[in-house]
Amino acid sequence: MSVAFPAIEAAAALLAGHAHRTPVLTSHTVDTRTGASVFFKCENFQRMGAFKFRGAYHALARLPDDARRRGVVAYSSGNHAQAVALAGRLLGIPATIVMPTDAPQVKLEATRGYGARVVPYDRATQRREDIAAELAGRDGLTTIPPFDHPDVIAGQGTAALELLRETGPLDYLLVPCGGGGLLSGSAIAANACAPGIRVIGVEPAAGDDVTRSFRSGTLQSVDNPDTIADGARTQSAGRYTFPLIQAHVHDMLTVTDDELLRAMFFLMERMKFVLEPTGALGAAALLSGKVNARGKRVGIIVSGGNVDLFALAPYLAKGRTAYGA
Repeated sequence: MSVAFPAIEAAAALLAGHAHRTPVLTSHTVDTRTGASVFFKCENFQRMGAFKFRGAYHALARLPDDARRRGVVAYSSGNHAQAVALAGRLLGIPATIVMPTDAPQVKLEATRGYGARVVPYDRATQRREDIAAELAGRDGLTTIPPFDHPDVIAGQGTAALELLRETGPLDYLLVPCGGGGLLSGSAIAANACAPGIRVIGVEPAAGDDVTRSFRSGTLQSVDNPDTIADGARTQSAGRYTFPLIQAHVHDMLTVTDDELLRAMFFLMERMKFVLEPTGALGAAALLSGKVNARGKRVGIIVSGGNVDLFALAPYLAKGRTAYGA
C-alpha cells in the first residue's frame, strides 16, 4: 500500500506546532438521542476551517527546495484551495489554485486572501485536472491534488490519530467522504490505534461513487453530483485512495440532502458550532439511524466549517421542515 501508519505518525510530528490540535466535543443531547457515547473531532476549528490544512501543509513541507521555489498548483472547489493557499503562504511557496466559477464565495475570497493566484474555470465545460496539468507543464509547478497523493493522505490521517489518542479505543468511526483522502488516512490510523474498530465512510446520496465502488470492487464515478455537500462533489476515488479504502474501511453509507440538513441544523442549534454541509455527513448517518450504535463509543469527524451563510439561507426553512420544528 502507498500509505502506512508510520507515515501518519511522521506526518503528526511534522504538523506539530503548525496544525491546530482541534477539540473533541461531546453532547449529552446527542448521546441521549442515539444511546451511544459520541465524540466529535471538530476540524471546523482547524486552520482555514477544515481538515484539508493537514494534508496540504504536510505535502508542501515535504517538497524539495527547487520545487518550493517554482511553486505549486492545486484544483479545488474550496477547502483544499484555501489549505494550499495558506500552507504556501506559511512556507513561502507560491500557490496557483484552479477553482470553479460557482465555488462558494466565502472559500474563493479566503483563497485569494491567503495570497494564492486563482484561475477560474467552468466545471460544466472544462476539466480542472487538464487546466492544472497545462499550468504545471508551462510553469514548472508541482501539482498538489486534493486527495489522491500519499503525503496528503498521511496528513489527513492525523485527525483520526489525534482523536483516538484523546478518547482511547472506539467502536465506530464515521468519516465524511469525497475523494477519500480523509477516509483512507483516518481508516489506517484508526485500525492501527483501535483494533476491532469499524470505520464507515459517509457520502451524499447524489454523489455515491465511492459507495458504489466499495460495493462493486471496481472504481465507479459520478459526473458533477447535485448535492448541498459541495466538498463531496468529486467524480471518483483515486488510484491511491480507492485501494486504501478497500483495505481499511469496513463499510460505506449515503445520506440524503434532507438528512444532511437535519443533522447540520441540529448540531448548530444544540452544540453551538458552525459546520458546512459536508462536515455533517458522519453525524447525519448516526442521527438518521443508519448506524445503530446504541451502547457503543462512536467517533465522528466534523470535516469543516467553511459554510457560506448567505448561500445557506434558502435552506433554512427546508432545514426546519426536515428537522421537524
